[in-house]
Amino acid sequence: MGAKALFFFALLSFLAVSLRPAFAEDEEDPGLIMNFYRDTCPQAEDIIREQVKLLYKRHKNTAFSWLRNIFHDCAVQSCDASLLLDSTRRTLSEKETDRSFGLRNFRYLDTIKEAVERECPGVVSCADILVLSARDGIVALGGPHIPLKTGRRDGRKSRADVIEQYLPDHNESITVVLERFAAIGIDTPGGVALLGAHSVGRTHCVKLVHRLYPEVDPVLNPDHVEHMLHKCPDSIPDPKAVQYVRNDRGTPMILDNNYYRNILDNKGLLIVDHQLATDKRTKPYVKKMAKSQDYFFKEFARAITILSENNPLTGTKGEIRKQCNVANKLH
Repeated sequence: MGAKALFFFALLSFLAVSLRPAFAEDEEDPGLIMNFYRDTCPQAEDIIREQVKLLYKRHKNTAFSWLRNIFHDCAVQSCDASLLLDSTRRTLSEKETDRSFGLRNFRYLDTIKEAVERECPGVVSCADILVLSARDGIVALGGPHIPLKTGRRDGRKSRADVIEQYLPDHNESITVVLERFAAIGIDTPGGVALLGAHSVGRTHCVKLVHRLYPEVDPVLNPDHVEHMLHKCPDSIPDPKAVQYVRNDRGTPMILDNNYYRNILDNKGLLIVDHQLATDKRTKPYVKKMAKSQDYFFKEFARAITILSENNPLTGTKGEIRKQCNVANKLH
């Protein structure tokens, strides 16, 4: 019996030693998880949330920017904050491409990063700050709270050279838009819900004039055309001028399902808005979301979650940038 017991304990010790490296590897890269910074920076998410509230109180339009950021970053190959990188002598930044026209307020993400760095230097990635600020910005706009995982690391290079392969243009067909969403795992109702982000913010006249000049698009609601012409009086607007139309005149600062009622009434500003309300693949979901804000929020939250988890860098991949606009190797 003694010999058998000794053999048994020896076997257990062997198994423990054999299994430990694999377990250690799993611990080293758990991927995206809830409350990733629980041990390394327990105040991180609270700091980000408070900064978002403070900045939104001072500058209401920051919330629109945070919501756009998550799409423009995470939909392009990886959710890695490549959007935030500045141009270098060799590389154009994503921020400066045509597809990023109108994106702004990046300095406020730097403000959030600085607040987090004061608490936990070198721990929290810009990619996670970008995602969490979008989550909290959605709440500031009256949208749902969406529990999102963290643990992303930052990319080191811009993806400006491929951005047009991933981000649909406002003039592209609804087919292309749905295909781009499907490529990252977002189905048709999820895509319809994501476009509900057009419920808030504004659209620059540069993006609208082709529907007004030289002739008005006949599908537009005549009552809305008058307002659009008043806001966009020039057929060739100055891209640097403050000329825009609110996406939703009724509740311009609230993320809600009013957008869907507007586009069913032919008041969508962009071609994609009109197609969303008329295409047989998307119209049933538009109608359902127009009737039920709960359904819109449910699908919107699901789509944002999928978007936020698109091909992240985790573990030892990428880096934790010291400044969100510059890769560490350039410091």
